[in-house]
Amino acid sequence: MNPLRITPAIWQLPFPVGHVHIVRLPDGYALIDTGMPGSAPAVLDALEQLGGRPQDVRQIVLTHSHVDHMGSAADLVEATGARVLAGALDAPVIRGTAAEPEPVHTASERALHEQISAGFSDGDMPPVRHVAVDIELRDGDTLTGWSEPVRVLHVPGHTPGSIALHFTAGNVLFPGDIIATAEGRAILGPFNVAREQAIDSFRRLAALEVETVCVPHGEPLLADASAVLRAATPENDWV
Repeated sequence: MNPLRITPAIWQLPFPVGHVHIVRLPDGYALIDTGMPGSAPAVLDALEQLGGRPQDVRQIVLTHSHVDHMGSAADLVEATGARVLAGALDAPVIRGTAAEPEPVHTASERALHEQISAGFSDGDMPPVRHVAVDIELRDGDTLTGWSEPVRVLHVPGHTPGSIALHFTAGNVLFPGDIIATAEGRAILGPFNVAREQAIDSFRRLAALEVETVCVPHGEPLLADASAVLRAATPENDWV
């Protein structure tokens, strides 16, 4: 898998379900999300293509607790020694000390979920391994050790502890699963535990001034992303 360059310091690894992003730090690299269980070899191979070694990974930031985001975190921690950061309210699920809250599906989402779940069954996915969370993140926190200020936003609704990352100098946004893209549009990510809360979080992110949005599902928005977000109608998605 070849990493796709988004900015001079950010690359996307486009997995079929749940993209992983690599970010260059002053003294190494960070990963934003880790993909499905079994994704670690592909992530480490992509890192090698960028000239990095496993021990160069300093941090793994999980935007939320779903399996397509934290599924390879334990394997990558073992390979790299990186610290894991995640939203405080999702940390118990990631650690395995609390159950994953069930999403409330619309009819359209239910059909999509059944299709995706069937694909998981056919793909012989390795079992999920939980992992320790070293740092619990809260709204307004700033990540340390990064090349520019990175502000943490608590954006609940998809999961209780979902977070987004706003690179305030570069105007780059990592929204987690609150925002997806389809055919150049920004849409509400499906499978939310609290849909109205997710819509509110979407609107909060849409109010930011950003040039680039790196979504976990769909194609990134690479130019004038704020205009695309402001034109979105999350209230009408997945009805």
